[in-house]
Amino acid sequence: MANNNTITWTGASGKGYTYFIYPIGTEFNAVPGNYIFAKETTPHTYAPIYIGQTGNLSERFDNHHKMPCIKRNGATHIHAHTSSEKEEVRLAEETDLIRKWNPPCND
Repeated sequence: MANNNTITWTGASGKGYTYFIYPIGTEFNAVPGNYIFAKETTPHTYAPIYIGQTGNLSERFDNHHKMPCIKRNGATHIHAHTSSEKEEVRLAEETDLIRKWNPPCND
């Protein structure tokens, strides 16, 4: 479910994670976080294309190793939120979401 600024993605565990919705190309602060490249399929409805985590959201996403796949699958937005400095916490969220949504660019 999405409103104009946020969306809650639910993982396979049933846990919900709230993400802020940004256009692709948005610059982020240098903080750890989780992110989802997503395609807006109808207004305020999104399909995940790639789910990931990083220790630094300010890294340039246009150099992302999956960008060719992300573009090919028509991603229109990036959903992101700050997260724990502990990589295992970010990885657990990423895994939970991938297990439920099985995005086309996560292999």
